Amino acid sequence: MRALCRCTTLQTAHTQYLKLPATRKEGIEKKQRTKLLQDPSMAAATKIYIVYYSTYGHVARLAEEIKKGADSVDGVEATIWQVAETLPSEALAKMHAPARNAAHPVITGKQLVDADGILFGFPARFGMMAAQMKALFDSTGGLWQRQALAGTPAGFFFSLGTQGGGQEETALTAVSQLTHHGMVFVPVGYTFGAGMFDMDEVRCCSPYGAGTFAGADGRSRLPSEAELQMAAHQGRYFAAFAKKLKVGGASAAVV
Repeated sequence: MRALCRCTTLQTAHTQYLKLPATRKEGIEKKQRTKLLQDPSMAAATKIYIVYYSTYGHVARLAEEIKKGADSVDGVEATIWQVAETLPSEALAKMHAPARNAAHPVITGKQLVDADGILFGFPARFGMMAAQMKALFDSTGGLWQRQALAGTPAGFFFSLGTQGGGQEETALTAVSQLTHHGMVFVPVGYTFGAGMFDMDEVRCCSPYGAGTFAGADGRSRLPSEAELQMAAHQGRYFAAFAKKLKVGGASAAVV
């Protein structure tokens, strides 16, 4: 009964708010934004979704480091998801692909709207995202029609077979998916610092996002320490950006 009364009170308050003049609403919303900026703890947690596809575990490993980085930002709640597999089990067995990580739930396109920011990770396939990740984007037609993801920050991380495997090309072709949804591409830039310029070892780190080289066979090389550090940095950087965007634009309307 008490819960019912509280719900009725909230509905009444919301109805009264909607009847207010536009100038009055703007004043109330401005005060709310000011409070959130002064005390971010008042805001709900910023939800970061780390959505990946991984055949041999390289991208999954990067996702785990990205989560560590994102979780280090106060007020951020990071969750790792994986996309559905599209290859038959017989094909995966012939590829000697390991079992998928059961700890990471499979996401659907409809669930993407629950995130305040999304990082998509996938292996490159001839300069493009893997078909499994593309299948997720292909399932978001309803979200596109409503522009439900418009304004949501997003970024990428990758796995490639070789140094000439098309890391930057893969990022550029993937950006088209974000563009049609009106999402905000957030590259990591050179914020990782000196590690971006170190030429002493092979590493897959670019301003477009964290990455790793898996070897020409797709599995012989594991992510290096430098690549894992870059992934953690991207998680921190992206989470902080998404949090700032959420708090600063708490009442912004997307047309």
